[in-house]
Amino acid sequence: MNKLIAILIFLTMLGLNKMSSQSNIRPMAVAGSFYPASKKNVEATLSEYLNHYKNTKTREDITAIIVPHAGWIYSGAVAAAAVAQINPKHVYEHIFLIGPSHQIYFNGASVNTVNDYYATPLGNIKVAKDICSAIAKHTPFTYKFQAHAKEHCIEVQLPLLQYHLKKMPDIIPIIISTQNDNRICQIAEVLKPYFNKKNLFVISSDFSHYPCYEDANKVDKRTEEAILSGDINKFYQAIQTNEQGNYQNLVTSACGQCAIATLLYMMKDRPMNIHHLLYKNSGDVAYAEKDRVVGYHAFIITDTTTQLFSLNNEERQTLLKIARQSIKNKLNQSAEKPYKETDITPALKEKCGAFVSLYIENQLRGCIGHFGSNTPLYGVVEEMAQEAAFEDPRFNEVTINELSEINIEISVLTPLKKIHSVEEFQYGKQGIYIKKGFRSGTFLPQVANEVNWTKEEFLGHCARDKAGIGWDEWKDADLYTYEAIIFKENKK
Repeated sequence: MNKLIAILIFLTMLGLNKMSSQSNIRPMAVAGSFYPASKKNVEATLSEYLNHYKNTKTREDITAIIVPHAGWIYSGAVAAAAVAQINPKHVYEHIFLIGPSHQIYFNGASVNTVNDYYATPLGNIKVAKDICSAIAKHTPFTYKFQAHAKEHCIEVQLPLLQYHLKKMPDIIPIIISTQNDNRICQIAEVLKPYFNKKNLFVISSDFSHYPCYEDANKVDKRTEEAILSGDINKFYQAIQTNEQGNYQNLVTSACGQCAIATLLYMMKDRPMNIHHLLYKNSGDVAYAEKDRVVGYHAFIITDTTTQLFSLNNEERQTLLKIARQSIKNKLNQSAEKPYKETDITPALKEKCGAFVSLYIENQLRGCIGHFGSNTPLYGVVEEMAQEAAFEDPRFNEVTINELSEINIEISVLTPLKKIHSVEEFQYGKQGIYIKKGFRSGTFLPQVANEVNWTKEEFLGHCARDKAGIGWDEWKDADLYTYEAIIFKENKK
Protein backbone atom coordinates (compact mmCIF):
# COMPACT_ATOMS: atom_id res chain seq x y z
CA MET A 1 0.00 0.00 0.00
CA ASN A 2 2.77 2.41 0.97
CA LYS A 3 4.54 1.49 -2.25
CA LEU A 4 1.39 2.34 -4.27
CA ILE A 5 1.06 5.70 -2.52
CA ALA A 6 4.70 6.46 -3.23
CA ILE A 7 4.19 5.70 -6.92
CA LEU A 8 1.10 7.94 -7.06
CA ILE A 9 3.01 10.76 -5.37
CA PHE A 10 5.89 10.33 -7.83
CA LEU A 11 3.54 10.44 -10.84
CA THR A 12 1.77 13.50 -9.44
CA MET A 13 5.07 15.33 -8.93
CA LEU A 14 6.21 14.31 -12.41
CA GLY A 15 3.04 15.81 -13.85
CA LEU A 16 3.50 18.99 -11.84
CA ASN A 17 7.12 19.29 -12.95
CA LYS A 18 6.08 18.77 -16.55
CA MET A 19 3.43 21.49 -16.24
CA SER A 20 5.99 23.76 -14.61
CA SER A 21 8.52 23.19 -17.37
CA GLN A 22 5.91 24.03 -19.98
CA SER A 23 4.51 27.10 -18.22
CA ASN A 24 7.36 29.28 -19.52
CA ILE A 25 6.72 28.39 -23.17
CA ARG A 26 4.87 31.06 -25.10
CA PRO A 27 2.19 29.04 -26.97
CA MET A 28 1.25 29.60 -30.60
CA ALA A 29 -1.54 32.15 -30.86
CA VAL A 30 -2.27 32.31 -34.60
CA ALA A 31 -1.26 28.88 -35.93
CA GLY A 32 -4.08 27.56 -38.07
CA SER A 33 -5.24 31.05 -39.02
CA PHE A 34 -2.23 33.16 -40.07
CA TYR A 35 -0.19 30.10 -41.06
CA PRO A 36 -0.62 26.30 -41.03
CA ALA A 37 -0.78 24.57 -37.67
CA SER A 38 0.92 21.31 -38.62
CA LYS A 39 4.64 20.78 -39.16
CA LYS A 40 3.98 19.01 -42.47
CA ASN A 41 1.91 21.85 -43.90
CA VAL A 42 4.30 24.53 -42.64
CA GLU A 43 7.24 22.80 -44.29
CA ALA A 44 5.33 22.30 -47.56
CA THR A 45 4.24 25.95 -47.67
CA LEU A 46 7.68 27.34 -46.88
CA SER A 47 9.33 25.00 -49.36
CA GLU A 48 7.06 26.40 -52.06
CA TYR A 49 7.82 30.02 -51.12
CA LEU A 50 11.58 29.57 -50.87
CA ASN A 51 11.83 27.40 -53.98
CA HIS A 52 11.28 30.55 -56.06
CA TYR A 53 14.67 31.78 -54.79
CA LYS A 54 16.65 28.53 -55.00
CA ASN A 55 19.08 30.14 -57.49
CA THR A 56 19.51 33.30 -55.41
CA LYS A 57 23.07 34.18 -54.46
CA THR A 58 22.79 34.30 -50.67
CA ARG A 59 24.64 36.75 -48.43
CA GLU A 60 26.39 36.83 -45.08
CA ASP A 61 26.36 40.61 -44.61
CA ILE A 62 22.66 41.03 -43.83
CA THR A 63 22.13 42.78 -40.50
CA ALA A 64 18.40 43.46 -40.77
CA ILE A 65 15.34 42.66 -42.83
CA ILE A 66 11.96 44.36 -43.09
CA VAL A 67 9.21 41.82 -43.71
CA PRO A 68 5.39 41.74 -43.56
CA HIS A 69 3.37 39.91 -40.92
CA ALA A 70 -0.05 39.26 -42.45
CA GLY A 71 -1.42 35.78 -43.04
CA TRP A 72 1.02 33.77 -45.14
CA ILE A 73 -1.47 33.41 -47.98
CA TYR A 74 -1.16 37.17 -48.49
CA SER A 75 2.35 38.10 -47.41
CA GLY A 76 4.34 34.91 -46.87
CA ALA A 77 5.94 34.95 -50.32
CA VAL A 78 7.08 38.56 -49.79
CA ALA A 79 8.64 37.76 -46.41
CA ALA A 80 10.36 34.74 -48.00
CA ALA A 81 11.99 37.03 -50.58
CA ALA A 82 13.99 38.69 -47.80
CA VAL A 83 14.76 35.60 -45.73
CA ALA A 84 15.92 33.73 -48.86
CA GLN A 85 18.74 36.26 -49.27
CA ILE A 86 20.36 35.08 -46.03
CA ASN A 87 22.97 32.37 -46.35
CA PRO A 88 21.24 29.51 -44.47
CA LYS A 89 24.61 28.32 -43.14
CA HIS A 90 25.49 31.73 -41.70
CA VAL A 91 25.38 31.69 -37.92
CA TYR A 92 23.96 34.68 -36.06
CA GLU A 93 24.41 34.95 -32.31
CA HIS A 94 20.90 36.26 -31.76
CA ILE A 95 17.81 37.39 -33.66
CA PHE A 96 16.04 40.53 -32.49
CA LEU A 97 12.39 40.51 -33.59
CA ILE A 98 10.76 43.93 -33.42
CA GLY A 99 7.17 44.68 -34.32
CA PRO A 100 4.19 46.87 -33.46
CA SER A 101 1.57 46.09 -30.85
CA HIS A 102 -1.83 45.10 -32.21
CA GLN A 103 -3.20 44.37 -28.73
CA ILE A 104 -2.49 47.18 -26.26
CA TYR A 105 -1.05 50.69 -26.10
CA PHE A 106 1.49 51.63 -23.42
CA ASN A 107 3.80 54.34 -24.90
CA GLY A 108 6.96 52.28 -24.84
CA ALA A 109 8.44 48.90 -25.72
CA SER A 110 7.88 45.50 -24.15
CA VAL A 111 10.68 42.93 -24.21
CA ASN A 112 9.72 39.39 -23.27
CA THR A 113 11.59 38.63 -20.04
CA VAL A 114 9.21 35.87 -18.92
CA ASN A 115 8.96 33.14 -21.56
CA ASP A 116 11.91 30.80 -22.02
CA TYR A 117 10.71 29.52 -25.39
CA TYR A 118 8.35 30.37 -28.25
CA ALA A 119 6.44 27.41 -29.60
CA THR A 120 6.11 26.85 -33.36
CA PRO A 121 4.96 23.87 -35.43
CA LEU A 122 8.65 23.18 -36.14
CA GLY A 123 9.64 23.08 -32.47
CA ASN A 124 10.40 25.48 -29.64
CA ILE A 125 12.75 28.44 -30.08
CA LYS A 126 14.78 29.62 -27.12
CA VAL A 127 14.53 33.18 -25.81
CA ALA A 128 17.77 34.93 -24.84
CA LYS A 129 16.43 35.89 -21.42
CA ASP A 130 19.73 37.32 -20.22
CA ILE A 131 19.71 39.92 -23.00
CA CYS A 132 15.97 40.53 -22.59
CA SER A 133 16.52 41.20 -18.88
CA ALA A 134 19.42 43.55 -19.59
CA ILE A 135 17.35 45.52 -22.09
CA ALA A 136 14.36 45.68 -19.74
CA LYS A 137 16.42 47.69 -17.25
CA HIS A 138 16.41 50.68 -19.58
CA THR A 139 13.72 53.28 -20.17
CA PRO A 140 11.30 52.98 -21.97
CA PHE A 141 11.42 49.17 -21.89
CA THR A 142 9.14 47.07 -19.74
CA TYR A 143 7.33 43.74 -19.90
CA LYS A 144 3.63 43.63 -20.73
CA PHE A 145 2.00 40.20 -20.83
CA GLN A 146 -0.77 41.39 -23.16
CA ALA A 147 1.76 42.75 -25.63
CA HIS A 148 3.13 39.26 -26.30
CA ALA A 149 0.41 36.73 -25.45
CA LYS A 150 -1.72 37.06 -28.60
CA GLU A 151 0.55 39.19 -30.79
CA HIS A 152 1.05 37.79 -34.30
CA CYS A 153 3.67 40.14 -35.79
CA ILE A 154 6.61 38.21 -34.30
CA GLU A 155 5.05 34.77 -34.26
CA VAL A 156 4.48 34.57 -38.03
CA GLN A 157 8.20 35.23 -38.70
CA LEU A 158 9.51 32.39 -36.54
CA PRO A 159 8.72 29.27 -38.62
CA LEU A 160 10.16 30.92 -41.75
CA LEU A 161 13.45 31.76 -40.03
CA GLN A 162 13.51 28.39 -38.30
CA TYR A 163 12.96 26.52 -41.57
CA HIS A 164 15.54 28.49 -43.58
CA LEU A 165 18.43 28.75 -41.12
CA LYS A 166 20.51 25.67 -40.41
CA LYS A 167 21.05 26.90 -36.86
CA MET A 168 18.27 28.92 -35.28
CA PRO A 169 19.73 31.40 -32.76
CA ASP A 170 18.11 32.49 -29.51
CA ILE A 171 15.63 35.31 -29.97
CA ILE A 172 14.84 38.65 -28.34
CA PRO A 173 11.12 39.46 -28.89
CA ILE A 174 10.29 43.17 -28.67
CA ILE A 175 6.89 44.79 -29.17
CA ILE A 176 6.75 48.56 -29.57
CA SER A 177 3.60 50.50 -28.78
CA THR A 178 4.32 54.17 -29.38
CA GLN A 179 4.69 56.65 -32.21
CA ASN A 180 6.39 59.19 -29.95
CA ASP A 181 9.64 60.13 -31.65
CA ASN A 182 11.53 60.75 -28.41
CA ARG A 183 10.51 57.33 -27.15
CA ILE A 184 11.58 55.69 -30.39
CA CYS A 185 14.96 57.43 -30.17
CA GLN A 186 15.37 56.05 -26.65
CA ILE A 187 14.48 52.54 -27.83
CA ALA A 188 17.01 52.79 -30.66
CA GLU A 189 19.76 53.98 -28.33
CA VAL A 190 19.24 51.00 -26.03
CA LEU A 191 19.35 48.55 -28.95
CA LYS A 192 22.26 50.16 -30.83
CA PRO A 193 25.00 48.16 -29.05
CA TYR A 194 23.38 44.96 -30.35
CA PHE A 195 22.96 46.24 -33.90
CA ASN A 196 26.01 44.70 -35.53
CA LYS A 197 27.08 41.95 -37.90
CA LYS A 198 26.80 39.31 -35.16
CA ASN A 199 23.01 39.68 -34.85
CA LEU A 200 20.02 39.75 -37.19
CA PHE A 201 17.26 42.32 -36.68
CA VAL A 202 13.86 41.33 -38.07
CA ILE A 203 11.60 44.36 -38.46
CA SER A 204 7.98 43.25 -38.79
CA SER A 205 5.68 45.61 -40.67
CA ASP A 206 2.87 45.60 -43.18
CA PHE A 207 2.39 48.80 -45.15
CA SER A 208 -0.72 50.61 -46.45
CA HIS A 209 -4.08 49.73 -44.86
CA TYR A 210 -6.80 49.80 -46.62
CA PRO A 211 -6.81 51.88 -49.80
CA CYS A 212 -7.81 50.54 -53.20
CA TYR A 213 -5.26 48.57 -55.23
CA GLU A 214 -4.11 51.53 -57.37
CA ASP A 215 -3.76 53.91 -54.42
CA ALA A 216 -1.85 51.29 -52.42
CA ASN A 217 0.76 51.09 -55.16
CA LYS A 218 1.22 54.88 -55.07
CA VAL A 219 1.31 55.16 -51.28
CA ASP A 220 3.60 52.19 -50.77
CA LYS A 221 5.99 53.36 -53.49
CA ARG A 222 6.43 56.70 -51.70
CA THR A 223 7.11 54.91 -48.42
CA GLU A 224 9.53 52.52 -50.13
CA GLU A 225 11.58 55.37 -51.58
CA ALA A 226 11.74 57.08 -48.19
CA ILE A 227 13.02 53.92 -46.50
CA LEU A 228 15.61 53.42 -49.26
CA SER A 229 16.96 56.90 -48.51
CA GLY A 230 17.79 55.76 -44.98
CA ASP A 231 16.68 59.20 -43.77
CA ILE A 232 14.30 59.15 -40.81
CA ASN A 233 12.99 62.63 -41.67
CA LYS A 234 12.15 61.57 -45.23
CA PHE A 235 10.38 58.52 -43.82
CA TYR A 236 8.23 60.65 -41.52
CA GLN A 237 7.60 63.10 -44.38
CA ALA A 238 6.42 60.29 -46.65
CA ILE A 239 4.01 59.10 -43.96
CA GLN A 240 2.66 62.64 -43.59
CA THR A 241 2.37 63.17 -47.36
CA ASN A 242 0.41 59.93 -47.65
CA GLU A 243 -1.90 60.98 -44.80
CA GLN A 244 -2.60 64.29 -46.52
CA GLY A 245 -3.14 62.72 -49.93
CA ASN A 246 -6.88 62.13 -49.53
CA TYR A 247 -6.54 58.44 -50.31
CA GLN A 248 -9.87 56.84 -49.50
CA ASN A 249 -9.78 54.30 -46.64
CA LEU A 250 -6.06 54.82 -45.96
CA VAL A 251 -5.66 54.16 -42.23
CA THR A 252 -1.86 53.91 -42.09
CA SER A 253 1.14 53.83 -44.44
CA ALA A 254 3.00 51.34 -42.24
CA CYS A 255 1.52 49.58 -39.25
CA GLY A 256 5.09 48.91 -38.09
CA GLN A 257 6.08 52.56 -38.44
CA CYS A 258 7.56 52.54 -34.93
CA ALA A 259 9.69 49.48 -35.66
CA ILE A 260 10.96 50.87 -38.98
CA ALA A 261 11.73 54.24 -37.37
CA THR A 262 13.72 52.42 -34.66
CA LEU A 263 15.76 50.69 -37.36
CA LEU A 264 16.44 53.96 -39.22
CA TYR A 265 17.63 55.60 -36.01
CA MET A 266 19.95 52.66 -35.30
CA MET A 267 21.33 52.91 -38.84
CA LYS A 268 22.13 56.60 -38.55
CA ASP A 269 25.82 57.26 -39.28
CA ARG A 270 26.41 53.55 -39.85
CA PRO A 271 27.87 52.18 -43.15
CA MET A 272 24.70 50.38 -44.25
CA ASN A 273 22.97 49.75 -47.57
CA ILE A 274 19.21 49.28 -47.92
CA HIS A 275 17.95 47.03 -50.71
CA HIS A 276 14.34 46.69 -51.82
CA LEU A 277 13.45 43.21 -53.03
CA LEU A 278 9.74 42.84 -53.63
CA TYR A 279 6.41 44.59 -53.32
CA LYS A 280 2.93 43.12 -53.45
CA ASN A 281 -0.37 43.84 -51.83
CA SER A 282 -3.27 41.63 -50.83
CA GLY A 283 -5.02 42.47 -54.11
CA ASP A 284 -2.36 40.42 -55.93
CA VAL A 285 -3.71 37.22 -54.38
CA ALA A 286 -6.10 35.32 -56.64
CA TYR A 287 -9.75 36.20 -56.04
CA ALA A 288 -8.87 38.81 -53.40
CA GLU A 289 -10.74 42.10 -53.39
CA LYS A 290 -8.97 45.14 -54.83
CA ASP A 291 -11.08 47.92 -53.36
CA ARG A 292 -9.54 47.48 -49.88
CA VAL A 293 -6.00 46.08 -49.74
CA VAL A 294 -2.93 45.88 -47.49
CA GLY A 295 0.60 46.49 -48.83
CA TYR A 296 3.68 44.33 -48.26
CA HIS A 297 7.36 45.16 -48.83
CA ALA A 298 10.54 43.10 -48.41
CA PHE A 299 13.85 44.88 -47.68
CA ILE A 300 17.29 43.73 -46.58
CA ILE A 301 19.90 45.91 -44.89
CA THR A 302 23.54 45.03 -45.42
CA ASP A 303 26.65 46.02 -43.52
CA THR A 304 29.02 47.61 -46.02
CA THR A 305 31.97 47.25 -43.66
CA THR A 306 31.87 43.49 -44.21
CA GLN A 307 30.35 43.42 -47.65
CA LEU A 308 32.42 41.42 -50.13
CA PHE A 309 30.99 42.67 -53.38
CA SER A 310 32.09 40.93 -56.55
CA LEU A 311 31.03 40.52 -60.17
CA ASN A 312 31.55 37.36 -62.16
CA ASN A 313 32.61 37.45 -65.81
CA GLU A 314 29.05 37.11 -67.13
CA GLU A 315 27.89 40.06 -65.01
CA ARG A 316 30.81 42.20 -66.20
CA GLN A 317 30.02 41.37 -69.81
CA THR A 318 26.36 42.26 -69.23
CA LEU A 319 27.36 45.71 -67.93
CA LEU A 320 29.67 46.31 -70.89
CA LYS A 321 26.87 45.34 -73.30
CA ILE A 322 24.47 47.68 -71.47
CA ALA A 323 26.97 50.55 -71.76
CA ARG A 324 27.54 50.03 -75.49
CA GLN A 325 23.88 49.48 -76.31
CA SER A 326 22.77 52.56 -74.38
CA ILE A 327 25.18 54.73 -76.42
CA LYS A 328 23.95 53.10 -79.60
CA ASN A 329 20.33 53.68 -78.59
CA LYS A 330 21.02 57.37 -78.03
CA LEU A 331 22.70 57.70 -81.44
CA ASN A 332 19.81 55.89 -83.14
CA GLN A 333 17.16 57.62 -81.01
CA SER A 334 15.89 54.19 -79.99
CA ALA A 335 13.83 53.43 -76.89
CA GLU A 336 14.92 49.79 -76.88
CA LYS A 337 16.05 48.44 -73.50
CA PRO A 338 19.81 47.86 -73.52
CA TYR A 339 19.45 44.65 -71.52
CA LYS A 340 17.30 41.56 -71.04
CA GLU A 341 15.51 41.22 -67.70
CA THR A 342 16.84 37.67 -67.40
CA ASP A 343 20.42 38.99 -67.47
CA ILE A 344 19.92 41.23 -64.43
CA THR A 345 21.27 39.29 -61.47
CA PRO A 346 21.00 40.33 -57.78
CA ALA A 347 24.57 41.68 -57.95
CA LEU A 348 23.61 43.99 -60.82
CA LYS A 349 20.74 45.32 -58.71
CA GLU A 350 23.11 46.45 -55.96
CA LYS A 351 23.06 50.16 -55.16
CA CYS A 352 26.64 50.88 -56.28
CA GLY A 353 28.32 53.82 -57.95
CA ALA A 354 30.14 53.44 -61.26
CA PHE A 355 32.25 55.37 -63.75
CA VAL A 356 32.16 54.66 -67.49
CA SER A 357 35.27 55.62 -69.47
CA LEU A 358 35.51 55.69 -73.27
CA TYR A 359 38.80 55.30 -75.13
CA ILE A 360 39.88 55.48 -78.77
CA GLU A 361 43.36 54.05 -79.33
CA ASN A 362 44.09 54.34 -75.60
CA GLN A 363 43.20 58.05 -75.60
CA LEU A 364 40.40 59.13 -73.29
CA ARG A 365 37.23 60.08 -75.21
CA GLY A 366 34.89 60.64 -72.28
CA CYS A 367 34.45 59.69 -68.64
CA ILE A 368 31.49 60.33 -66.36
CA GLY A 369 30.29 58.61 -63.21
CA HIS A 370 28.83 59.07 -59.77
CA PHE A 371 28.84 57.38 -56.42
CA GLY A 372 26.26 55.15 -54.75
CA SER A 373 22.62 56.16 -54.89
CA ASN A 374 19.24 54.52 -54.94
CA THR A 375 19.75 53.50 -58.57
CA PRO A 376 20.76 49.88 -59.18
CA LEU A 377 24.17 49.26 -60.73
CA TYR A 378 22.86 48.30 -64.17
CA GLY A 379 20.88 51.56 -64.31
CA VAL A 380 23.89 53.62 -63.23
CA VAL A 381 25.99 52.09 -66.03
CA GLU A 382 23.28 52.75 -68.60
CA GLU A 383 23.03 56.39 -67.57
CA MET A 384 26.77 57.03 -67.15
CA ALA A 385 27.60 55.49 -70.54
CA GLN A 386 25.35 57.99 -72.29
CA GLU A 387 26.71 60.88 -70.23
CA ALA A 388 30.30 59.87 -70.96
CA ALA A 389 29.51 59.79 -74.67
CA PHE A 390 27.42 62.95 -74.91
CA GLU A 391 27.73 65.06 -71.73
CA ASP A 392 31.45 65.18 -70.86
CA PRO A 393 32.25 68.91 -71.29
CA ARG A 394 35.86 68.14 -72.22
CA PHE A 395 34.90 66.41 -75.46
CA ASN A 396 32.56 66.71 -78.40
CA GLU A 397 29.68 64.27 -78.55
CA VAL A 398 30.51 60.77 -79.79
CA THR A 399 29.41 60.21 -83.39
CA ILE A 400 27.98 57.10 -85.00
CA ASN A 401 31.18 56.71 -87.02
CA GLU A 402 33.29 56.56 -83.86
CA LEU A 403 31.22 53.95 -82.06
CA SER A 404 33.04 50.96 -83.56
CA GLU A 405 36.41 52.47 -82.56
CA ILE A 406 35.46 53.09 -78.93
CA ASN A 407 36.66 50.80 -76.17
CA ILE A 408 34.59 50.90 -72.98
CA GLU A 409 35.96 50.61 -69.46
CA ILE A 410 33.75 50.39 -66.38
CA SER A 411 34.79 51.07 -62.78
CA VAL A 412 32.26 49.78 -60.25
CA LEU A 413 32.77 51.58 -56.95
CA THR A 414 32.55 50.28 -53.42
CA PRO A 415 30.75 52.49 -50.87
CA LEU A 416 32.57 55.64 -49.73
CA LYS A 417 34.50 55.44 -46.45
CA LYS A 418 35.36 58.65 -44.65
CA ILE A 419 38.97 58.90 -43.49
CA HIS A 420 40.37 61.20 -40.82
CA SER A 421 44.03 61.06 -41.77
CA VAL A 422 45.87 60.90 -45.08
CA GLU A 423 47.75 57.92 -43.65
CA GLU A 424 44.53 55.91 -44.02
CA PHE A 425 44.53 56.49 -47.79
CA GLN A 426 46.03 53.50 -49.66
CA TYR A 427 47.48 55.25 -52.69
CA GLY A 428 47.35 53.10 -55.80
CA LYS A 429 44.68 50.80 -54.40
CA GLN A 430 41.96 53.27 -53.44
CA GLY A 431 40.34 56.19 -55.17
CA ILE A 432 39.94 59.52 -53.41
CA TYR A 433 36.87 61.76 -53.15
CA ILE A 434 37.43 65.29 -51.83
CA LYS A 435 34.55 67.46 -50.67
CA LYS A 436 34.68 70.99 -49.31
CA GLY A 437 31.55 73.06 -49.09
CA PHE A 438 29.66 72.71 -52.36
CA ARG A 439 32.73 71.64 -54.32
CA SER A 440 33.92 68.09 -54.80
CA GLY A 441 36.09 65.99 -57.04
CA THR A 442 37.55 62.52 -57.39
CA PHE A 443 40.34 60.49 -58.90
CA LEU A 444 39.72 56.82 -59.63
CA PRO A 445 42.25 54.33 -58.21
CA GLN A 446 43.73 53.60 -61.65
CA VAL A 447 44.77 57.25 -62.12
CA ALA A 448 47.73 56.52 -59.81
CA ASN A 449 49.07 54.08 -62.41
CA GLU A 450 48.85 56.67 -65.18
CA VAL A 451 50.86 59.42 -63.49
CA ASN A 452 54.15 59.74 -61.65
CA TRP A 453 52.89 61.60 -58.57
CA THR A 454 53.45 61.20 -54.87
CA LYS A 455 50.41 60.68 -52.64
CA GLU A 456 50.41 64.37 -51.68
CA GLU A 457 50.66 65.42 -55.35
CA PHE A 458 47.76 63.09 -56.16
CA LEU A 459 45.66 64.81 -53.50
CA GLY A 460 46.80 68.25 -54.61
CA HIS A 461 45.87 67.64 -58.25
CA CYS A 462 42.51 66.23 -57.23
CA ALA A 463 41.80 69.21 -54.99
CA ARG A 464 42.85 71.80 -57.57
CA ASP A 465 42.00 70.18 -60.91
CA LYS A 466 38.91 68.15 -60.01
CA ALA A 467 37.31 69.79 -56.96
CA GLY A 468 38.23 73.33 -58.01
CA ILE A 469 39.67 74.27 -54.63
CA GLY A 470 43.23 75.22 -53.70
CA TRP A 471 46.17 72.82 -54.06
CA ASP A 472 46.56 72.40 -50.28
CA GLU A 473 42.89 72.72 -49.37
CA TRP A 474 42.47 68.94 -49.25
CA LYS A 475 44.13 69.20 -45.84
CA ASP A 476 40.99 70.69 -44.28
CA ALA A 477 38.41 69.11 -46.62
CA ASP A 478 36.35 65.96 -46.08
CA LEU A 479 38.22 62.97 -47.54
CA TYR A 480 36.64 59.69 -48.59
CA THR A 481 38.20 56.57 -50.05
CA TYR A 482 36.75 53.77 -52.14
CA GLU A 483 37.91 50.86 -54.23
CA ALA A 484 36.93 49.93 -57.76
CA ILE A 485 36.25 46.76 -59.73
CA ILE A 486 37.71 47.69 -63.12
CA PHE A 487 37.07 45.85 -66.39
CA LYS A 488 36.98 46.72 -70.06
CA GLU A 489 35.93 45.38 -73.42
CA ASN A 490 38.27 42.84 -74.96
CA LYS A 491 38.21 44.16 -78.51
CA LYS A 492 40.26 42.13 -80.97
